[in-house]
Amino acid sequence: MNSIVSRRQLRTLLLAAYLPLVTAIIYALLSNWAYDDPYITYRYARNLADGLGFVYNPGQRVLSTTTPFFTLLLAALGYLWSDLPHLANLIGAFSLALGGVFVWELGRAWRAPAVSWVGLLLYPTFSLLLITFGSETPLYLALCLGSFAFYARKRYRLTAALAALAMLTRPDGLLVPVLLASHYLLSIRRSIPWRAVVLFLVLSLPWFLFAWVYFGSPLPATLVAKQHQGSLLVSQRFAAGLITTLKNYSGHWENWLLALLALLGVYRWLRRARRWSLFFAWTVLYFISYSILGVSRYFWYYAPLVPGFLVAAGLGLEALRRLPSSTRWNLPALLASSMLLLVAWMQVYDLWLLPLQDDGRAAIYRAIGEWLQDNAPPEAAVGSLEVGIIGYYAPQSFVDFAGLLQPDVAAQLTHGATYEKAAIYVVEHHQPDYLVLRKGDFNTLRQEYVQPRCQLVQHFAGELFGYAGSFNVYTCP
Repeated sequence: MNSIVSRRQLRTLLLAAYLPLVTAIIYALLSNWAYDDPYITYRYARNLADGLGFVYNPGQRVLSTTTPFFTLLLAALGYLWSDLPHLANLIGAFSLALGGVFVWELGRAWRAPAVSWVGLLLYPTFSLLLITFGSETPLYLALCLGSFAFYARKRYRLTAALAALAMLTRPDGLLVPVLLASHYLLSIRRSIPWRAVVLFLVLSLPWFLFAWVYFGSPLPATLVAKQHQGSLLVSQRFAAGLITTLKNYSGHWENWLLALLALLGVYRWLRRARRWSLFFAWTVLYFISYSILGVSRYFWYYAPLVPGFLVAAGLGLEALRRLPSSTRWNLPALLASSMLLLVAWMQVYDLWLLPLQDDGRAAIYRAIGEWLQDNAPPEAAVGSLEVGIIGYYAPQSFVDFAGLLQPDVAAQLTHGATYEKAAIYVVEHHQPDYLVLRKGDFNTLRQEYVQPRCQLVQHFAGELFGYAGSFNVYTCP
């Protein structure tokens, strides 16, 4: 008994050290990682903390963030650290480490040690997860994985709490409590854990009631916008976009190795590891749901497929590790361990190089936002295609050509259309005081509206920011 206790204590100490260590390493390397979309949520959080309401543009009650819990978390922690982009990155680093711990626990609960080690070594360093840094995705996945881990341990109140928070972090998190509740009712068939049910409702219902009253609907306006975006000539829908995403990762041999292990893992799942069916059902239902929704291909939409892929690869390693060996060295187990460590090493190497892949838009967008803050009247309205980073650093109201902030703009993104159609609609109906346009974009808009009516007031040369394009700011009295 003493040896068992000491082993548990050692494992607890190692996991306790793992969390801050992995968090510190990832944050140190990616603390300045940024892309446009999460900054919309940052602006919501800042306006909420400043008493301006749960809004992007003060006075306009439109739900343009898909993550109310992440927004509330940033608003609350923002009192301690007002630099929301770096705060979000720190939360992301911790969430990736925590997600690895939850996969570890799930592997232990369902007797697959190789899956546990895949969680600790491969999950936090998988590139498709890392590039979602700064968004709600790492936190969302950690909450989903925690729900499964606690459910496997029959700790239903913690399961309910994390499942509710996952649903509030992203609407598709609803799949997790639906799956777990269905499995409980169909398989376990014990008395209903009413305390867990009540806890789930107490955590989730207030937001939905508030959203109905405040916005008129708990569904984010961005859902319809991104469905419309999927029909544009320049876009791909989610299902077709998966092939494009896979091609982007096909140039790394370690991904091919993981894919082969995942195929072996699927075989083991079907033959000897049926308890993992519940987890893979989440992956499959997520893919089906987003394919039906038909949203545009954004890379962060594919991140929730990663846990299923890595668990399958872990089961493949488990199958390899359990092959019979005729030697004292247990060569199959040695081979499985070597594969795991080799892939982990390559992923850490890719993590080291990831900061070099920034495309420069973050820097130039920030410069544009700061220029607007210093030179444009606070009550002015600004029209732009992307409004995340620019809008976070500028206090003006924004109208975006992608339809994320105004539903009437999203309605212009019809099948076969382009963003230029929405841009022309914006300047004709919303009449923004300033326009931010990338040089070379929207030629019809420039010729028919900008040239006769607007004046160039600032040019941002892309080479000064490490970006291939340049931007112009126009004033349109």
